[in-house]
Amino acid sequence: MADKILIIDDEQDMLQLLKRSLEPDLNCRVETAASAEAALKMLSVQPYDLILADIKMPGMDGLELLELIKREHADLTVVMMTAYGRIEMAVEAMKRGAYDFITKPFDHDALLLRLEKALERSKLLKENIKYQREFQNQHVFQKLVGKSAAMQRVYEAIQMVAKTDLTVLITGESGTGKDLTARAIHAMSQRSKNAFVAVNCPSVPEQILESELFGYRKGAFTHATQNKIGLFQEAQHGTIFLDEIGDISPTIQTKLLRVLQEKEIKPLGDPKSIEVDVRIIASTNQKLKEKIKKAEFREDFFYRINVLPIRLPALREHREDIPLIANHLTKMHCAKLNKPPKRISTELMEIFMQRRWEGNVREMENVVMRGILFSTGDEIRPSDVGLKKSSMPECLVENAVQELPYKEAKEKTLQLFNSRYIGRLLTLSKGNVSQAARQCGLERQALQQIMRRYGVNAAGYRKQS
Repeated sequence: MADKILIIDDEQDMLQLLKRSLEPDLNCRVETAASAEAALKMLSVQPYDLILADIKMPGMDGLELLELIKREHADLTVVMMTAYGRIEMAVEAMKRGAYDFITKPFDHDALLLRLEKALERSKLLKENIKYQREFQNQHVFQKLVGKSAAMQRVYEAIQMVAKTDLTVLITGESGTGKDLTARAIHAMSQRSKNAFVAVNCPSVPEQILESELFGYRKGAFTHATQNKIGLFQEAQHGTIFLDEIGDISPTIQTKLLRVLQEKEIKPLGDPKSIEVDVRIIASTNQKLKEKIKKAEFREDFFYRINVLPIRLPALREHREDIPLIANHLTKMHCAKLNKPPKRISTELMEIFMQRRWEGNVREMENVVMRGILFSTGDEIRPSDVGLKKSSMPECLVENAVQELPYKEAKEKTLQLFNSRYIGRLLTLSKGNVSQAARQCGLERQALQQIMRRYGVNAAGYRKQS
């Protein structure tokens, strides 16, 4: 269904001009109102995806109209326009809830770009409300959350490797869910009825890690007053998960290599080896091939553990899952913390969508928990978690190019947009130009032409995958 835009301006020529130009270029339906009062009547009987309103109008002006709209339709995206562009007026419009502020006369391409972003914001808010109302477990796979193409690939990989008994190496940044992925593989495997033993390798000192993994016999060292079985024996017929294996020393790597090759361990102080039937799943957030070049990681050990690799995407690579994940975490932790159900405000969700999330889902989880504990109502707001939107509206950020000649300023703005927009498409498609073209509705040749013009190279995105 096409987006619906309501344009409010007391100049009939401007209304007709915008209607004729925006409907085909944005593939939307445009309705118009010649006064604030007429717009309010129209809003009372039907919904709109976006409001584009002039500020200077006879009778009720645009700022008064904005205040009334936000009072009745808090989540509605409103863009203000005026021929009298002043920073003070822009800031006042933003304070009253406007999403953006555009000055007349405006360049058609720049206007389209701004309205496209405003419509994207409206779509996000609709999806957030939908997820909050209709969140169901079909988007949860073995406690991993997401329905994006990137996460679907992870689910498929888990199901594939769970059917085998081969060693798995899970890679990904901290907080992407490597532990949950390992547990999902175990839960779906034939070993699921037996033990799952997780070992956080960096947390155990090297001199202790060996005895923890393989056990020891009484008298093996000073404080060995009795026999102790190791974690490999505890995981017999089950799965052992070696978390952050990139941090273990070459000495331990050598001993683990023997376990992988011979399927046996040798406890400290024991002259005999013990056979073990254990599946090994390892994980790391490090680039092991770079560590191999520095002689910090054994190459033969790497190829022994990298039999079935699974790469977990960073949260910024599947931003479309952010509302799902955030709402899931909110629901889960409200129950765990014995708090009444809460929801994430639209303002906070906007910040979530824009945030880089260096710590990925784990960072988001910490923010959500903080919000549940510190929010006083049934909604978690940016102030509850110590986050806020940039106080400088986008239209004012663009003032950085205002002193440039028109053509140069326009080219710089388009360069920034295309590099970010196409870069995101190529990130999601892992450098596949054909897939990126399908996602944005362009022909492959057209997208390639734009990429050449703005210097966007797909090869760099293939290297990231």
